[in-house]
Amino acid sequence: MGIFVIRRTLISLVTIVIISMVVFGIVKSAPGDPYGELATNPSISPERIAELRDNLGLNDPIPQQYVLWATSYIRGDWGDCYSQCDSVAPYILGRIPVTIAVIGSSFILSLLIAIPIGVISAFRQYSLFDQFATTFAFLGFSLPTFFTGTLLIYIFGIRLNDTPLSLPFVFDRTTEGIWPNIQQSLMPVMVLGLASAASLTRFVRASMLEVLGQDYIRTARAKGLKEQSVVILHGMRNGMIPVVTVIALQIPEVFGGAIITEQIFSVPGIGSALVQSIRAADNPVAISITLMIAVLVVIFNVIADLLYALLDPRIKLA
Repeated sequence: MGIFVIRRTLISLVTIVIISMVVFGIVKSAPGDPYGELATNPSISPERIAELRDNLGLNDPIPQQYVLWATSYIRGDWGDCYSQCDSVAPYILGRIPVTIAVIGSSFILSLLIAIPIGVISAFRQYSLFDQFATTFAFLGFSLPTFFTGTLLIYIFGIRLNDTPLSLPFVFDRTTEGIWPNIQQSLMPVMVLGLASAASLTRFVRASMLEVLGQDYIRTARAKGLKEQSVVILHGMRNGMIPVVTVIALQIPEVFGGAIITEQIFSVPGIGSALVQSIRAADNPVAISITLMIAVLVVIFNVIADLLYALLDPRIKLA
């Protein structure tokens, strides 16, 4: 186990360095910069624009810019924003609580829906419940979030306006109180939670169907074990192994936010900050958010590998 952790840590560090180079190079190579619009302003001389670009190091070679940025990033200095804020780190970290509250709640909701429904659907294959769950799953991952988000806004924000079922559809970060914050979070949580639950339900069902057909499941039943014990203690423990990978890869999305949904409901999270930084050519913000998500993906991949050994003792990590 120790050797595995050390080896995966070293591989992960190399992976993160390569990802940072790729992300930095792509963002820096993209057309446009924070002073691009000033070039059309006759009151600002080209010399002044060049001076401003020099102050930010935009005229330096990209490898030199990367080295300066990487060393500062490791020290915790993520740079200064070009347009949206003063400093990148406080700006991004200040949006994380909102993202975790909204996206994290939808993630938990998807797990609470997908795992029980997927297991029961596999256990009662081709039953009425299974057919209903399959239909729900197909509808869930077939409908894009921008459609379901707009549909919920129309129903609960417009048609049911001035009724007890009315819900606010524009997120207000200054809202105080537990219940008002829950109300304004309900629609984005439902949109993301149901979409994630739909795809995860199908994955859980497929994994459980494969496990429930194994010989050791038939042996457990032949020994007279209760069906509940067979499904939960024997089936789910092995059926959840591939599901762990999917869940582990979805966790970084909690921190990365949901770009489309945050735009629809004006949620001031990480996803909307990424979109705004790209539109404003605010490269430090875009690079920091993208790299943060990439680092989380690498970390949770390692965690998923470690969980395999806990779920299945036959898996040896060496």
